[in-house]
Amino acid sequence: MRGIYAPIATPFEGEEVAYDKLEANLQFWVASKLAGIVVLGSNGEFVLLDPAEKERLISFCCEKVAGRKAVVAGTGAESTRETVRLSKKAAAAGVDAVLVVTPSYYKGSYNDRALKKYFFDVADASPVPVILYNMPRNTGINMSSRLVAELAAHPNIIGIKDSGGNIVQIAEIINNTPPDFAVFAGSASFLLPALALGARGGTLALANVLPNECAQVQEYYEAGDMEAARVLQLKLLEINAAVTTRWGVAGLKAAMDMVGLYGGDPRPPLLPLAPEEREELRNILVRTGLVEIR
Repeated sequence: MRGIYAPIATPFEGEEVAYDKLEANLQFWVASKLAGIVVLGSNGEFVLLDPAEKERLISFCCEKVAGRKAVVAGTGAESTRETVRLSKKAAAAGVDAVLVVTPSYYKGSYNDRALKKYFFDVADASPVPVILYNMPRNTGINMSSRLVAELAAHPNIIGIKDSGGNIVQIAEIINNTPPDFAVFAGSASFLLPALALGARGGTLALANVLPNECAQVQEYYEAGDMEAARVLQLKLLEINAAVTTRWGVAGLKAAMDMVGLYGGDPRPPLLPLAPEEREELRNILVRTGLVEIR
């Protein structure tokens, strides 16, 4: 696996998943330069969805994408049992791989030994390849480079999305794992540095809004045009921060609305942006000069 993936937003109307809006969004993403999509990632508000909603979303995306792009499903849960159950359902729906985040509620007990057993048990049971997901900002747990190297020895664990932003740790992971272990930058903020170290691509919130521009960073890099890659990487920093660390899912969804996709409001208890925040976000998008604002 390589290239740029979008961890897609889950659209809601009221309290219900808006499948018609999702289908329209999928048409845009499938027509873009993305290598694939991730359904039920952090930007998909997976922790706010019930099991039946998760299963239907996975099946819907597989059906509508219809093999034109890769589909990865986030299946991580607090219990090994539920993670395995959803991974099997995702495999049956036709996903190419599953993305498994660390459990986190009992974080004080999740040392390397516990996490290694968790991921090995999931990988043993999953019918499709497993991609690790390191998301310390949300989980409070950072998967060390040493742990990742140990997990990479499992034949069904094929890569990692690392959203921690620690470029030294990413370098250590790339250095200490086999050549076929795929490391993905978990944010557009450090996409180019990760690629320069040997990452295979990125799974980027910003790719919901600017999929082609995110992919272009990798295209420039692989073509040897480091200056063009550098300039575009720097141009993406402010808008990436707006839809990740600053305003999160609400900011991402508002940006989607502004570029002609459907974002809508996040599911409670997450709040949508306030009017003054939306205006500031709009100004940031305009400053990039990369997209027509609607």
